Formats: sequence, structure tokens, C-alpha cells
Amino acid sequence: MKNFNLRHLRIFEAVASAGSFSRAAEVLGMTQPAVSMQIRQLETDLSMTLFDRPQRQRLSDAGHELLQHARLLLAQARAAEEALDQLRSEPDASGRRGHRGLLHLGVVSTAHYFAPRLLQAFNLQHPDVRLKLTVARRSEVLAMLQEHRLDLAISGYPPSEADLEATSFARHPHCIVVHPAHPLVGRRRLQWADLRDEHFIFREPGSATRQFLEHLLQQQSIQVRAGLELAGNETIKQAVMCGMGISFLSAHTFQVELEVGRMAVLDVVGLPKHIDWCFVQRRDTQLTGVNAAFRQFVIDEGAQHAACQVAPPAS
Repeated sequence: MKNFNLRHLRIFEAVASAGSFSRAAEVLGMTQPAVSMQIRQLETDLSMTLFDRPQRQRLSDAGHELLQHARLLLAQARAAEEALDQLRSEPDASGRRGHRGLLHLGVVSTAHYFAPRLLQAFNLQHPDVRLKLTVARRSEVLAMLQEHRLDLAISGYPPSEADLEATSFARHPHCIVVHPAHPLVGRRRLQWADLRDEHFIFREPGSATRQFLEHLLQQQSIQVRAGLELAGNETIKQAVMCGMGISFLSAHTFQVELEVGRMAVLDVVGLPKHIDWCFVQRRDTQLTGVNAAFRQFVIDEGAQHAACQVAPPAS
């Protein structure tokens, strides 16, 4: 295993993540034959097949085992490189050295409405940090974190996975939204029973927002009319603004529409309902360098950058 090195591991991880040699070659800036040659060399050194033949698109059992260790080793190598980069930087007037390296943050889809604002504010303090933002479903973000494809994540619920640790940093309000001309707009202290006959637009099954709404309806012991089921916040907002029904949405998703009067929030007793925004990391990894700095930034200042309105601004 004399040639078992980080270069081989990076190429192997890229092929495993991309699902094909050609896509990995594009990501790595290499030719496909060069990628194939490196993988064959790695398999020869290990005396094991890492990809099932003949298509070589799927990992073998040995490939799955190596991938777990490769991602961990590559993450540790990145942390070491970033620590050394920071030592190379010039100290400021107070003697502190600026942070360098890559900050790769994964967020659930609803968090992308404020995540760029959060990253921009952090980048103003640490201009030498490179930023990468991945937006995906909650299950995908947490899986990437567990597999060392991400170092940090932001999620709307504390994860139940034992190997992940969450720290709450901001409140996440949810409201009932309607077309501005809806008859219930302007009525005070509506009860959930007042919404029984309304056409509800539901998020798709498995959505955290859908689960949150179903939990609230169960608490109220009422059923509502499921008029429509749509995937994604943007599609639901368009349907609400067309007057197709009412919906339960994160307040982060409709800030612009609320400000320009394209959407209204109903005054329902007990709403808005809040869950917490959480900063998520792996328990087995101590954050250092830029990742540790970003975690502290989120805890200290994340709430102000994630703040949102649940009523239109006063005229």
C-alpha cells in the first residue's frame, strides 16, 4: 500500500460521490481515462475491487468501507491545511491571525432564505474565507454531515441521530398565509375551528413543515380540507397568491410577498408557532479554525440575521 495517498482518496471519493467516472472527472478537472487509471492503481495497491463490475457505477462492499474512512481522513486533512493556512497569515493590529480556508455549510431548504445573509456577515469579518453553500432536504443534509461531506449544517429541528449535536440559535416562526383579499383577513383571534372548511394547500409528505402542521392539527383535534398538495415553498406561495387556498408556511419563505402586499397572515390564536433553528455538527469532530469561528458567530449573531416579520411593516 505504498501508493495509498490522499490524491488517490480524493479521486476515489469524488467518483463515489458523483456516481460516475465522467462526472468525477469534470469535478476534478481531469480526463476520464486519468481518473479510471488512478482508481485501477488504487484497487491494485489494495488488492480489492472498489466498484462493482461491469458498469462500475456502484460501490462494492470494500468500496463502501473505504469511503467512510476516506471522507474522515480527507476532512482531517482539510482541517490541518486550514490550520496551517491560518498560521501563514499576517497578524492584525491586535496580534490575531485571520481565518482562511473553505467554509462549507449545508442548510435545509427553508434556511436558504437567510443563509446567504448569515454567510455574508461572517465573510465581512473574515474576508479570506471561501464560502460554499449546499441546500437540500433535511435528511440529505444530515446524511452529508454524518458522511463527512459537510462540516456544519443548519436545520429546523434538533436531529435525533446520536452522532450529531445541535445548538439552538434562533426562533423559526410558522403562520397561516392567505391571499390578501381572503374574507378572513382582518379578523382578530381566529380559532382553528374557523379554518375547518378552508381549502388547505399542503406540503408534500415527508416535509418538516407538513409534519409540523399535522402535529398542530392533531393537538387541536380537528381535520381540515386538503385541497391541494404541492412540493416546495415557492410553488405553494404561487398557489396562495392565486387564491387557490390557504397554507401553513415558515415566515422566512414569504417576507418579500408580505412586504409588497401579495400575501397576508391570518391572526389565529396560538400562532405563530415556533421551532428552533439549530446549528448542527458531528459529535466525534472538534471544530477548529474557520469552522469553530463560524459556529461561535452563529451562536452570537445568528438570531439577528435569521430574524423575520410575521406581519407587514407599519405604513
